Amino acid sequence: MAAKFEVYKDKAGEFRFRLKAGNGEIIANSEGYTTKASCLKGIESVKTNAASAVVDDKTV
Repeated sequence: MAAKFEVYKDKAGEFRFRLKAGNGEIIANSEGYTTKASCLKGIESVKTNAASAVVDDKTV
């Protein structure tokens, strides 16, 4: 199974997304959004920008 984004409402009524790996493990969580449309735009931003993101290793 491929990774997937899940959109849900939190206890405060905000929209959030989480990215789940193929094995069902949560690998990323979003901030809260006031509208579903904004949440979906957040997902699109991650899809667009994550592939070219650099790793900034603060442990060295």
